[in-house]
Amino acid sequence: MFSSIAPLARLNPFYAPHFQLVQDGARKRAGPAEAPTTRRSLAAASAAEEYSCEYGSLKFYALCGVGGVLSCGLTHTAVVPLDLVKCRMQVDPQKYKSIFNGFSVTVKEDGVRGLAKGWAPTFIGYSMQGLCKFGFYEVFKILYGNMLGEENAYLWRTSLYLAASASAEFFADIALAPMEAAKVRIQTQPGYANTLRQAVPKMFGEEGIWAFYKGVAPLWMRQIPYTMMKFACFERTVEALYKYVVPKPRSECTKGEQLVVTFIAGYIAGVFCAIVSHPADSVVSVLNKEKGSSASQVLQRLGFKGVWKGLFARIIMIGTLTALQWFIYDSVKVYFRLPRPPPPEMPESLKKKLGLTE
Repeated sequence: MFSSIAPLARLNPFYAPHFQLVQDGARKRAGPAEAPTTRRSLAAASAAEEYSCEYGSLKFYALCGVGGVLSCGLTHTAVVPLDLVKCRMQVDPQKYKSIFNGFSVTVKEDGVRGLAKGWAPTFIGYSMQGLCKFGFYEVFKILYGNMLGEENAYLWRTSLYLAASASAEFFADIALAPMEAAKVRIQTQPGYANTLRQAVPKMFGEEGIWAFYKGVAPLWMRQIPYTMMKFACFERTVEALYKYVVPKPRSECTKGEQLVVTFIAGYIAGVFCAIVSHPADSVVSVLNKEKGSSASQVLQRLGFKGVWKGLFARIIMIGTLTALQWFIYDSVKVYFRLPRPPPPEMPESLKKKLGLTE
C-alpha cells in the first residue's frame, strides 16, 4: 500500500516530506498518538475549553472576517508613511532615490502631515480586502479539504493552502481595487487630490468606472502570489516550529506562547511574500499613476531593474505587516473563543495503511 501512496504524494508539485517513518515509528513504539483529525482534535480540546461557535459555521466565518478587517485595515493604515515613500520611489526614482531620501523630500515638500496622505482609501480598501481574504480563506480551506477527503487533505495540505488562499484573494482584490487606485493617485501625483473625497469624483469624471478597476489584473498578479505565499508559508512554518523548535506540544503551550509562534511564522512568511509580489507591485504603482497605459507597456518600460526598485522598503513593510496581521487575526480568534485547529497530523486511517500503527 505504501508503494501506491508515496509516489502519489511525491507527484505533488509543492511536495514536502509527508512520511517521516523513523519519527512515526518511534512515536508508535512510544505509545498511541493523539487524535489527528481537525474535528477530533477540536472535539477533544472542547472538554478543556468551550468554544463560542462550531468550526465551519456561519458565525465562525463571520468572526474570521472581522479578524481579517482588523488585521489588514489597521496594519496597512499604520504603515501608510512607509507605503507612500515606497510608491513614490517606484514611480519617480530620480527624485526619491532611497527610502531615507524619500522621507526627507516628502517632509520638506508636504510637512509631516504629508506622510499620512492616502490613509482613508488605505483603511477602507484593505479592511474590505481583509474581510474577503481571511474570511474566504477559511471557507475555501474547509470546502476543498472536504472535497479531497481526510487522507488527501493531509497528503496535499500545501496545495490545499495554496488553492484556498488563491481563491480567496481573487475576490479580495476586486474589493480592494477601487480604493487602491485612489490611494496611488493621492500619494504619487502631487496636486491631483489630497483626500479621498476629492480623488473619487475626479477619477470618475476623467476615466469613468474603468479608473477604479483598470489595476485589478495587475493586483491579481501581485496579490495572488503574495497571498498564496503568505498563507502556505505561514501554515507550514507554524507546523515546522512546533515540530522542531518549540520544546513542547502546542496543546501544552499557553495562548501567549502560541501567539508568539504565530508572530514569528508570520514574519518569516512576510519576507518571502514581499520578494514574490514586488515586481507586480511596481507595475501597479506606475499603472495607477498614468492614464492610458497598459500593464505590459509599463513592465516593458521599467525593465528588470526597474521592477525591483523599493524592494528593501517593501521587505521591511510587508514582513512587519504580515507578522502583525497574523498576530492580530489569531488574537481575535482567541478573544472570540473561536476554534483554532492544531497543526495537521497524519490521519489514523493513513497510518494503518502504511503499517505505522498496530
